[in-house]
Amino acid sequence: MSQHKVVLLLGSNIGDKKNNINTALNKLKEAGDLLKNSEYLTSEAVEFVSSNNFCNIATIMFTHFSPIQLLNYIKKIEIDMGRVNDSIVSGGYTDRIIDIDIITFNGLKFTSKRLEIPHKKHLFEREFSRILLKDFI
Repeated sequence: MSQHKVVLLLGSNIGDKKNNINTALNKLKEAGDLLKNSEYLTSEAVEFVSSNNFCNIATIMFTHFSPIQLLNYIKKIEIDMGRVNDSIVSGGYTDRIIDIDIITFNGLKFTSKRLEIPHKKHLFEREFSRILLKDFI
C-alpha cells in the first residue's frame, strides 16, 4: 500500500479549543503519520452566527487510508469527542467541539455525497483557511 499525502484543517469553538484540537491530532496519529502543523489561528465563525470564536490549525499527514476510509475515521473521532451535529446531515453549520476537514488528498479530485476533494470552500472562499494553508498547498 502506498502512502497518501493529505492536508487537513481542524477547528473547535466549544470548550478548551486548543486541547480539543490536540486531542483530535493525537487520535489522527492512529490513521497515519503527522508531518507538519501550522500555527493556531483564532477566527470568527463562518457561514453561521456564533458568539464563540474558532481555534483552527492545518496539518499534513501521510496515511494508507483511502479518502472514504479517512473520512469515516475522522467522523468517528468527531463523534467520540462529542460532536452531535454534522453539517451535511443537519443542513447547516453550528458550534462544534471538533471539526476535521480533508482539504487535499494526493492531488486527487473526488466527489461524492459525503466528500469533495479538494475542499473548494477552504481553498478559495474562507480567509482563515487561506492563511493556514499558505505554506501547505
